[in-house]
Amino acid sequence: MQSDPELDRLRGSIDNLDTAIISLLAERFKITQQIGLLKRERGLPPADPEREVEQIARLRQLAIQSNLDPEFAEKLLTFIVAEVVRHHAAIQSGQS
Repeated sequence: MQSDPELDRLRGSIDNLDTAIISLLAERFKITQQIGLLKRERGLPPADPEREVEQIARLRQLAIQSNLDPEFAEKLLTFIVAEVVRHHAAIQSGQS
């Protein structure tokens, strides 16, 4: 199959965005790791359902403003938060 310069350019842009997304997620998880340690020190539970509800509402609104499906944004955040809570539970049980 012959190379298509326009397709290659667009795919290159996607590759760059994927790199940025992974870097941002890594940075986010570094910060949530610190939060998990702080929660353990302060005797706070791994999950904060009130904060999660606020974040979902905030990100749904950001998605709408960005012309992104708010359902998708909510599913993505829910997945990320579940992983964070799992990490926080591991920290509290001494597995981190």
